[in-house]
This record gives sequence, C-alpha cells and structure tokens, in this order.
Amino acid sequence: MKLQRATIEDIQALLEIEKTTIGVKTYSRWRDEKEMKERLDSEVVYLIENDGVTVGSISYEIKNENHADISALVVKPEFQRQGLAKQAMELLLEELKNFKKLTLEVHPDNHSVKLYESFGFVTESRQENYYDGEPRLIMIKNN
Repeated sequence: MKLQRATIEDIQALLEIEKTTIGVKTYSRWRDEKEMKERLDSEVVYLIENDGVTVGSISYEIKNENHADISALVVKPEFQRQGLAKQAMELLLEELKNFKKLTLEVHPDNHSVKLYESFGFVTESRQENYYDGEPRLIMIKNN
C-alpha cells in the first residue's frame, strides 16, 4: 500500500474514483475537471495504490500551521472491506502527525465514522443541511 501524490495528469483517474460514489448520500463528490483542478490547487490529494492498482483516493487541506482538515477518503466499492481505508488513514496520519489539530466532516450514516473513531477522532458537533443538504458530523483529533 502506498499513497501517490496526484497531479493534473491524474484528474481522469480521480474522477473515475469519484464516480463510484454516484447516488451515495453519505458522500459528496467532485463532479468535473474544473472542480478537480481546483481541488488539486488547494489540497494535498493522493491516489491510494495497492499492489500497483489504484483503489481510491485520500486528501487533506492545510488550514494553518497547526490545523489540517482531511477532506476526502474514497475506496472503490470492489476494494472495500479489505482494510485499505484503514491503511490509507494510517499513512496519512503519519504524514499529519505534526499538526496539533486534525478535523474532518463525515455523514453520520457513513460506515467510516467507526474507522475515524478508532484513530481517536471524536464528534465535536453535528451540522444539519450541510453544503449538499445532508447532515455532517464534524470530527476532531488533537495530536
């Protein structure tokens, strides 16, 4: 397992990963090349690779010198339930270990809530009607 930094050349691969979430109310995706380019400009985006195969993506945004926000974690459906999201989070959290505060937003029905809790994230608040009309838990981890 490794995280490979995504570049502009990876936009189509990233969009293909995002397409696997169509119709899933627990995740709001980036829909087009323009949005993906903006994401690559403002965030650190990785392709999750396992045995040479791209299985998903994970990303974060640096808010300030002490705070990073994990903005997305997607594992393609055919690779889910194999521990790959956990491995990707372990790698990402190692990279982010010097940030005092880590945050993320997750739909309360998303099965990833338990994963995030296993890494020490706790629910700080709940926001109804988030940007996509669905609720989100705002989770925080202090390092």
